[in-house]
Amino acid sequence: MKIPTLSCIFFAFSIQASAIAQSRDVTVRVDRWLSIQQTTGTVSYDRASGSRSARVGDRLEAIGDGVTTGTKSKADLLLDTGIGEINVLEYTSLRVQQLGIAPDNGRVTHLDVTRGQVRLKLRRFSHQGSELEIQTPAGLSGVRGTEFGVVVQPDGKTAIATLAGSVVTAAQGAQVEVPAGFQNLTISGEPPTAAVPLRDDPGLTAEFMRSLDRGIRKAQVVGKVDPVNAVTVNGVPQIIDRKGEFRSPEFLVPSFLRVNVVVTTPLGKSQAYELALR
Repeated sequence: MKIPTLSCIFFAFSIQASAIAQSRDVTVRVDRWLSIQQTTGTVSYDRASGSRSARVGDRLEAIGDGVTTGTKSKADLLLDTGIGEINVLEYTSLRVQQLGIAPDNGRVTHLDVTRGQVRLKLRRFSHQGSELEIQTPAGLSGVRGTEFGVVVQPDGKTAIATLAGSVVTAAQGAQVEVPAGFQNLTISGEPPTAAVPLRDDPGLTAEFMRSLDRGIRKAQVVGKVDPVNAVTVNGVPQIIDRKGEFRSPEFLVPSFLRVNVVVTTPLGKSQAYELALR
């Protein structure tokens, strides 16, 4: 079964992701690749033979090749066809699923993003058979040229924000178009949420919740953000519910507690907050 081609730019989540991906009629080519153009912080270059620190010029060219980014780290990847770039932000794992050529000589690129954030900026493909697909825990995504961001939260919820072009998200038999200037969220096992105007807002509302356990003072951060955003507390990615609310693990409270919270939108806008409890 071939993924439907839409006249608009296509982006879909599907519970049939694996079956769709395996049914493509493509020829695998060893001269297809993604190259690392720039790295910041801790970025590993992962291959079947092992992992090492990524270097500019490294190529992802075999199934399973990938990059993993750490705290305050990122990697910029360039597609061999020159159709665009992929920005891999912090706490992200990206792997190659397939690099091949379609019958009409279009380039076929399948990637796997299990966690973290990527931002893509792609021009429209010149061949009908060209495609770029991203597998996430929420399903399969396919694009034919656009500029958008993807957030894969720790529990697999997948958010998108479209800056240019048009995106369609599909799951559980439902489709929702997300045109330029809109965003939405797809939760595993549920239809996509309705598209809402793009906020690109890393704002945070938060407070400490205190408790006393056998004479030991503890506290946790309870906060609310736009539900499509990614949040870290002291460098640990947080699970955000459909309302945008999250609760951090509990911290022991000394005489003075300081907690760092970072909120990042799917398009990469980030804001750091320092919360203090006396």
